[in-house]
Amino acid sequence: MLLMAMTLGGAVGMVLGLTGAGGGVLAMPALMLALGYSLTDARPISLIAIGLAALLGSLDGLRRGIVRYRAALWIAAIGIAFAPIGSVLMHYLPARWSVVLFSMLMVYLAWRMFRGASRDVVIRDECDCLLDPDTGRFRWTRRCASWLAGVGSTAGMLTGMFGVGGGFVIVPGLRRISDASLHASVATSLMVIALVSGFSAVTMLLGAASIGMTGWMFVGAAAAGTLVGRVCQPHVPVQPLQKMFAGVMVVAALILGIKALV
Repeated sequence: MLLMAMTLGGAVGMVLGLTGAGGGVLAMPALMLALGYSLTDARPISLIAIGLAALLGSLDGLRRGIVRYRAALWIAAIGIAFAPIGSVLMHYLPARWSVVLFSMLMVYLAWRMFRGASRDVVIRDECDCLLDPDTGRFRWTRRCASWLAGVGSTAGMLTGMFGVGGGFVIVPGLRRISDASLHASVATSLMVIALVSGFSAVTMLLGAASIGMTGWMFVGAAAAGTLVGRVCQPHVPVQPLQKMFAGVMVVAALILGIKALV
């Protein structure tokens, strides 16, 4: 069981390091299907693993100067405010239907990821958050701040509900509303995930959530996998990886949904 936890954690961390998105969505079915956790018990482990892994990845991005940290702090602040709302909503959903809803979310995100991998073109004239060519920072406008707040609120709500990092919302969101490069969007997403997931994880731990040895092995392996992913990212074509990951998400979602309904 410990070896499986380390293997799965490493895979989750590597996906997060390479794409900046999807690690949490992969962590939850890995913990539930392979390691036998319930959705409730898997949430704090997923958040700690994703939060720590994202922190390491974002530090690498800061070292390379590609993190748009003002945007990350703004998105994270909104996300932290909305995460408790998502957590409260989960208490009103029966366990079975929580899993079914999460499975539906996975299928939708897989479709979005596959479609985004097929056409990853940024049209500068359609962006609301533009980088200043002299400073490399966003030109802040009311419309830009509003769009970034929308990204943060959605990511925070889903983090609180399902224990996912929200990178699957943040990276496509930044690519849609800004002209930041893919690598900058990934690095910025990792910083947001680290802040929002870390806050949510601490909240759950203060509420007496249990991790256990298997959970901590998963967490440590995810952190190591993220470092490997960040080193490999400049040399790995992201689009084929996203398509493959989308297929894995669909299979995992179907298994989770069927098990919950049967």
